[in-house]
Amino acid sequence: CAPPLYSKRLQPLRAWPGSLSCSNVLILTLISSLPGSRLRQEDTPPRIVEHPSDLIVSKGEPATLNCKAEGRPTPTIEWYKDGERVETDNPRSQKMLLPSGSLFFLRIVHGRRSKPDEGSYVCVARNYLGEAVSHNASLEVARK
Repeated sequence: CAPPLYSKRLQPLRAWPGSLSCSNVLILTLISSLPGSRLRQEDTPPRIVEHPSDLIVSKGEPATLNCKAEGRPTPTIEWYKDGERVETDNPRSQKMLLPSGSLFFLRIVHGRRSKPDEGSYVCVARNYLGEAVSHNASLEVARK
């Protein structure tokens, strides 16, 4: 395959699980040839091994959306709600990223006009070999 043209700034590697395109192979070859860089044969792209499940939770209660991923090096996990990144590093957000990769809600927030926690969630696992995206999971607040 013909190698693509690149500007001086390489864009982040975006590969779906199990798909190493010609461009990705070229990028991996470039990475492995950099001084001090070593692409090890045992390195693997991320793979979701536990997908989140739909939840129905009472207002004000805690909740957890599970996600576990494998890969080498160990993938980083990010969560997205309705396509927007979920903030987990702000104590005011009431959401925490657990070491396992799961998303923990200290308490579900739900009002008449604002339903900030309801929606469709996915977790994304990334390492330098690519990314894996979980199945969608919906979080709904139980109606009284």
